[in-house]
Amino acid sequence: MAEIINRRVSAEIEGGFVLFLIGMRFNRPWNVRRWLPVLRAMPRMLKELSRQPELGLLHYRLQFGFPNVMVVQYWRSFELLSAYSAARDKAHLPAWAAFNRAIGTNGDVGIWHETYIVEPGKYESIYVNMPAFGLGAASKHAEGGLFDATGKRESARTRAARRDETV
Repeated sequence: MAEIINRRVSAEIEGGFVLFLIGMRFNRPWNVRRWLPVLRAMPRMLKELSRQPELGLLHYRLQFGFPNVMVVQYWRSFELLSAYSAARDKAHLPAWAAFNRAIGTNGDVGIWHETYIVEPGKYESIYVNMPAFGLGAASKHAEGGLFDATGKRESARTRAARRDETV
């Protein structure tokens, strides 16, 4: 079990980062032969990215809520995310090609993603009695980290107002 941090902490990452949400939807859940290959593709990519931190993935978390599956990902930069998505020698491009060949726009499986480019000092976070979670977990793999939520980190307003300060 993850270690609980029994105090108020805030997560910060030096520089910007990318929040990438990606998911699939079981539009026709009875059609297992269509959605199972799509479902199996993401763990291969996440395993590859976890083994090669230089590719830029800082942290991810799977979220299940039938009929949807979502992966919340934190990336070091948009450039690294884009480079991974287009790399011919990585797992994503073949999986994307296979999806388009097998599913395309037939409606069996839905896929989606949203990309948020987060500038330095344009976010805030708070965690109380939680293990490292979300941005807090991502900050462990980037320059930055978890900081006691006191002083300039006491309130959401002051955490969000922080602009390129040295932490």
